Amino acid sequence: MAGATSSRKEVRFTGFGGQGMVVMGYILGRAATVYDGKNATMTQSYGPEARGGASSTQVIVSPDRIFYPYVINCDILVGMSQEGYDKHRGSLRPDGFLLIDEDLVVPASDEDPKRTYKIPATRFAEELGRKIVANIVMLGFFSVFADFVTEEALRKAIRDSVPKATIDLNLKAFEKGRSYAEQIKQGSALRSRS
Repeated sequence: MAGATSSRKEVRFTGFGGQGMVVMGYILGRAATVYDGKNATMTQSYGPEARGGASSTQVIVSPDRIFYPYVINCDILVGMSQEGYDKHRGSLRPDGFLLIDEDLVVPASDEDPKRTYKIPATRFAEELGRKIVANIVMLGFFSVFADFVTEEALRKAIRDSVPKATIDLNLKAFEKGRSYAEQIKQGSALRSRS
Protein backbone atom coordinates (compact mmCIF):
# COMPACT_ATOMS: atom_id res chain seq x y z
CA MET A 1 0.00 0.00 0.00
CA ALA A 2 2.70 2.51 0.93
CA GLY A 3 4.55 1.90 -2.31
CA ALA A 4 2.08 3.29 -4.80
CA THR A 5 2.89 2.30 -8.36
CA SER A 6 3.57 5.00 -10.92
CA SER A 7 0.28 4.22 -12.67
CA ARG A 8 -1.68 4.91 -9.46
CA LYS A 9 -2.28 8.63 -8.96
CA GLU A 10 -3.37 10.07 -5.63
CA VAL A 11 -5.08 13.44 -5.27
CA ARG A 12 -6.38 15.34 -2.27
CA PHE A 13 -8.68 18.36 -2.57
CA THR A 14 -8.79 20.25 0.71
CA GLY A 15 -10.63 23.35 1.81
CA PHE A 16 -13.57 24.16 4.04
CA GLY A 17 -17.13 22.90 3.90
CA GLY A 18 -19.18 24.70 1.28
CA GLN A 19 -16.31 25.20 -1.20
CA GLY A 20 -17.19 22.12 -3.23
CA MET A 21 -14.32 19.77 -2.45
CA VAL A 22 -16.63 16.76 -2.79
CA VAL A 23 -17.91 18.03 -6.14
CA MET A 24 -14.31 18.34 -7.40
CA GLY A 25 -13.59 14.76 -6.33
CA TYR A 26 -16.80 13.49 -7.88
CA ILE A 27 -16.09 15.21 -11.20
CA LEU A 28 -12.52 13.87 -11.30
CA GLY A 29 -13.68 10.34 -10.48
CA ARG A 30 -16.46 10.47 -13.06
CA ALA A 31 -14.11 11.83 -15.73
CA ALA A 32 -11.56 9.08 -15.05
CA THR A 33 -14.03 6.19 -14.92
CA VAL A 34 -16.86 7.04 -17.29
CA TYR A 35 -14.92 8.91 -19.98
CA ASP A 36 -11.29 7.77 -19.68
CA GLY A 37 -12.04 4.11 -18.85
CA LYS A 38 -9.91 3.97 -15.69
CA ASN A 39 -10.65 2.94 -12.13
CA ALA A 40 -11.16 5.50 -9.37
CA THR A 41 -12.10 5.69 -5.72
CA MET A 42 -13.24 8.69 -3.72
CA THR A 43 -13.39 9.16 0.03
CA GLN A 44 -14.24 12.31 1.93
CA SER A 45 -13.93 13.76 5.38
CA TYR A 46 -15.35 16.76 7.20
CA GLY A 47 -14.42 18.66 10.32
CA PRO A 48 -16.88 18.92 13.21
CA GLU A 49 -19.03 21.41 11.29
CA ALA A 50 -19.88 20.52 7.70
CA ARG A 51 -20.14 24.08 6.36
CA GLY A 52 -17.14 26.19 7.28
CA GLY A 53 -15.15 23.36 8.91
CA ALA A 54 -12.23 21.53 7.32
CA SER A 55 -13.20 19.35 4.38
CA SER A 56 -11.17 17.08 2.15
CA THR A 57 -11.79 14.64 -0.63
CA GLN A 58 -9.32 11.97 -1.67
CA VAL A 59 -9.36 10.52 -5.17
CA ILE A 60 -7.25 7.68 -6.50
CA VAL A 61 -7.09 7.07 -10.25
CA SER A 62 -5.49 3.99 -11.77
CA PRO A 63 -5.69 1.87 -14.90
CA ASP A 64 -5.52 -1.13 -12.52
CA ARG A 65 -7.86 -2.29 -9.77
CA ILE A 66 -7.59 -0.21 -6.59
CA PHE A 67 -7.32 -2.34 -3.48
CA TYR A 68 -6.66 0.43 -0.95
CA PRO A 69 -8.88 3.51 -1.37
CA TYR A 70 -7.01 5.98 0.85
CA VAL A 71 -4.39 8.52 -0.16
CA ILE A 72 -0.98 7.90 1.37
CA ASN A 73 1.26 10.11 -0.76
CA CYS A 74 -0.46 12.75 -2.90
CA ASP A 75 0.74 13.30 -6.42
CA ILE A 76 -1.30 16.51 -6.34
CA LEU A 77 -2.49 18.38 -3.25
CA VAL A 78 -5.03 21.14 -3.90
CA GLY A 79 -5.38 23.63 -1.03
CA MET A 80 -8.29 26.05 -0.88
CA SER A 81 -8.10 26.84 2.84
CA GLN A 82 -5.20 27.43 5.20
CA GLU A 83 -6.51 24.92 7.72
CA GLY A 84 -6.87 22.20 5.09
CA TYR A 85 -3.43 22.87 3.64
CA ASP A 86 -1.78 22.91 7.08
CA LYS A 87 -3.47 19.63 8.02
CA HIS A 88 -2.63 17.73 4.83
CA ARG A 89 0.63 19.20 3.50
CA GLY A 90 2.60 16.32 4.99
CA SER A 91 0.86 13.87 2.64
CA LEU A 92 2.35 15.48 -0.50
CA ARG A 93 5.07 13.46 -2.21
CA PRO A 94 8.43 15.28 -2.60
CA ASP A 95 7.93 15.23 -6.37
CA GLY A 96 4.21 16.09 -6.17
CA PHE A 97 2.46 19.30 -7.17
CA LEU A 98 0.96 21.73 -4.66
CA LEU A 99 -1.85 23.86 -6.13
CA ILE A 100 -3.26 26.61 -3.93
CA ASP A 101 -5.73 29.47 -3.97
CA GLU A 102 -3.24 32.29 -3.45
CA ASP A 103 -5.76 34.51 -1.65
CA LEU A 104 -6.64 31.82 0.91
CA VAL A 105 -3.45 29.81 1.49
CA VAL A 106 0.07 30.87 2.40
CA PRO A 107 2.44 27.96 1.73
CA ALA A 108 5.11 27.01 4.24
CA SER A 109 8.56 28.43 3.54
CA ASP A 110 10.00 24.96 2.92
CA GLU A 111 7.63 24.14 0.01
CA ASP A 112 9.45 23.60 -3.29
CA PRO A 113 8.73 26.76 -5.34
CA LYS A 114 9.24 24.79 -8.58
CA ARG A 115 6.39 22.45 -7.64
CA THR A 116 4.04 24.99 -6.00
CA TYR A 117 1.54 26.77 -8.22
CA LYS A 118 -0.81 29.55 -7.17
CA ILE A 119 -4.06 30.83 -8.66
CA PRO A 120 -6.55 33.43 -7.39
CA ALA A 121 -9.38 30.93 -7.94
CA THR A 122 -11.92 32.60 -5.67
CA ARG A 123 -11.18 36.03 -7.15
CA PHE A 124 -11.60 34.65 -10.68
CA ALA A 125 -14.92 33.06 -9.68
CA GLU A 126 -16.12 36.40 -8.30
CA GLU A 127 -15.15 38.07 -11.60
CA LEU A 128 -17.28 35.47 -13.38
CA GLY A 129 -20.18 36.52 -11.15
CA ARG A 130 -20.47 33.49 -8.83
CA LYS A 131 -18.01 32.80 -6.04
CA ILE A 132 -19.43 29.29 -5.82
CA VAL A 133 -17.57 28.22 -9.00
CA ALA A 134 -14.12 28.77 -7.42
CA ASN A 135 -13.80 24.98 -7.16
CA ILE A 136 -14.34 24.61 -10.91
CA VAL A 137 -11.79 27.37 -11.62
CA MET A 138 -9.39 25.33 -9.48
CA LEU A 139 -10.36 22.13 -11.31
CA GLY A 140 -9.44 23.78 -14.62
CA PHE A 141 -6.10 24.83 -13.10
CA PHE A 142 -5.61 21.29 -11.78
CA SER A 143 -6.34 19.77 -15.22
CA VAL A 144 -3.09 21.16 -16.67
CA PHE A 145 -1.03 19.32 -14.03
CA ALA A 146 -3.07 16.09 -14.01
CA ASP A 147 -1.74 14.10 -16.96
CA PHE A 148 -3.71 11.03 -15.83
CA VAL A 149 -7.13 12.39 -16.81
CA THR A 150 -8.04 14.04 -20.10
CA GLU A 151 -9.24 17.59 -20.44
CA GLU A 152 -12.23 16.47 -22.52
CA ALA A 153 -13.26 13.87 -19.94
CA LEU A 154 -13.27 16.57 -17.25
CA ARG A 155 -15.41 18.85 -19.41
CA LYS A 156 -17.92 16.06 -20.03
CA ALA A 157 -18.01 15.19 -16.33
CA ILE A 158 -18.67 18.85 -15.46
CA ARG A 159 -21.60 18.90 -17.89
CA ASP A 160 -22.98 15.77 -16.23
CA SER A 161 -22.45 16.91 -12.65
CA VAL A 162 -23.66 20.51 -12.35
CA PRO A 163 -27.20 21.89 -12.62
CA LYS A 164 -28.20 22.41 -16.28
CA ALA A 165 -28.71 26.14 -15.78
CA THR A 166 -25.08 26.53 -14.66
CA ILE A 167 -23.28 24.39 -17.27
CA ASP A 168 -22.05 27.38 -19.32
CA LEU A 169 -20.83 29.22 -16.22
CA ASN A 170 -19.03 26.16 -14.92
CA LEU A 171 -17.35 25.51 -18.28
CA LYS A 172 -16.22 29.16 -18.38
CA ALA A 173 -14.82 28.74 -14.88
CA PHE A 174 -12.98 25.57 -15.97
CA GLU A 175 -11.49 27.38 -19.00
CA LYS A 176 -10.44 30.34 -16.85
CA GLY A 177 -8.45 28.09 -14.51
CA ARG A 178 -7.00 26.02 -17.33
CA SER A 179 -5.89 29.07 -19.32
CA TYR A 180 -4.22 30.57 -16.25
CA ALA A 181 -2.29 27.34 -15.57
CA GLU A 182 -1.12 27.13 -19.18
CA GLN A 183 0.21 30.71 -18.98
CA ILE A 184 2.07 29.91 -15.76
CA LYS A 185 3.59 26.72 -17.16
CA GLN A 186 4.70 28.50 -20.34
CA GLY A 187 6.31 31.25 -18.24
CA SER A 188 8.12 28.65 -16.13
CA ALA A 189 9.35 26.85 -19.24
CA LEU A 190 10.65 30.08 -20.76
CA ARG A 191 12.46 31.02 -17.51
CA SER A 192 14.12 27.61 -17.25
CA ARG A 193 15.43 27.86 -20.83
CA SER A 194 17.11 31.23 -20.26
